[in-house]
Amino acid sequence: MYGEKRPEFDPDEVLRNLRGGFDRFRTGVPGGKSLKTLLPFLLVILGLLWGGTGFYTVGPEEQAALRLFGEYRGNEGPGLHWYPPAPIGTRNIEAVLETKTVEIGFRSQPARDVPVEALMITGDLNIVDIQMVVQYRIANLGDFLFSVGDPGDPDRDSREGRPDGRTLIDATESALRQVIGQRSIDDALTSGREAVQEDTKALLQELVDDYASGLEILQVILQTVRPPDQVRDAFDDVVRARVDKESRINEALAYEQDRIPRELGDAEQVVQAAEGFKAARIARARGEADRFTAILNEYEQSKEVTRQRLYLESIEQVLPNLTLYVFDPEAANGVLPLMQLGPDGSSLASVARGGN
Repeated sequence: MYGEKRPEFDPDEVLRNLRGGFDRFRTGVPGGKSLKTLLPFLLVILGLLWGGTGFYTVGPEEQAALRLFGEYRGNEGPGLHWYPPAPIGTRNIEAVLETKTVEIGFRSQPARDVPVEALMITGDLNIVDIQMVVQYRIANLGDFLFSVGDPGDPDRDSREGRPDGRTLIDATESALRQVIGQRSIDDALTSGREAVQEDTKALLQELVDDYASGLEILQVILQTVRPPDQVRDAFDDVVRARVDKESRINEALAYEQDRIPRELGDAEQVVQAAEGFKAARIARARGEADRFTAILNEYEQSKEVTRQRLYLESIEQVLPNLTLYVFDPEAANGVLPLMQLGPDGSSLASVARGGN
C-alpha cells in the first residue's frame, strides 16, 4: 500500500480533454443532428420555462405591486396571476391587511428601555417618561414601497426603503412630543391620557400622509406614563394625595345626596304643618268674624238686651261652676227673657243657664 505510486497530475492533458469535448459538442450531437437544428427547440423550451416563472399566487390578506422595466404599474389582489418575470417584470407581494406595531420608548425583543425616545418635556416644563405602541397597516402599497427612502430599522427587521422603519418611529416621536408639550404633567399622568392618544393619532396620520408613506394609523396606545426615576417617589406622593382628595370629595357628595332628600322631606313636613295651621287660623278668624257680625246685628236690633247678655256670658266664662239666675221684677213670672247668641251666632230664648 505504501509502495503504490500515484499518477502525476498533468494540466496540459486536462485542457486538451476539455477542448476536445467542446469541439465535439459544437460540431454535432448524437444522432447526427447539428446544434443549429436544435437551437429553436432549445429556445422554445427556455421560453416556456421562463414564462412559467411568471405565475404567482396572492394570499387573502396580500397585494402584489407590479413593475414593468422598473416602472410601477399597479397592484393585484388575491388569487392566481401571471406577470412577465425578471428581467422584464418585477412583483412585490406584501400583507396589506396585517396589523403591525411599532414601539416607542422601549423594545420588547429583547426587552429594554429606550430613554432617548421615552423622555419628553411637558407644557409646564416637567420631564415625563412615556412608552407607547402604535398599530398600523399598509393602506397604499405603491406609496409604501416606492415613495419613501427609509434607511430601515434593524431592531424591527424593517428593510431599507420601507417607511415603517425610522420614518415611522421619528414621525411618531415627533407627534407625541408635540402633543405632550401642549399639556401639563398632571394631564399626561392622570385624566388626559385618552386625549393624548387621540391627538397623537390624528397628528401622526397627518405626518405619514404628508410623507406619502402609504400607512394607515389604526391605534395609539400609551403603555406607561410616569415621571423619571429620580423624582418618582415625590410624584407618587402627589398622586396619592390627589386620590385621597378625590375620595374625600366623593364621600362629601354622597353625604350631600343622602342628606338633601331628608332635609327636603323635613322642610316639606314643616311647610305642610304651617299650611294646616294657617288654614285653621283663617277658619277660626272667619268664624269669629261671622260671630261678631251676628252679635253686631243683634246689638243693632236690641242694644240693651245684647249688652246684658254679653255681660252675663262673660260672667259665665269667668265663673263656669256657678249657677246663674237672672230675675226681672217687672216680668210676669220674675224671669227676664234674654235672647242668647250661641257660638255660631244663633238666637236662643233661654232666660237662665244652670251649671254645677
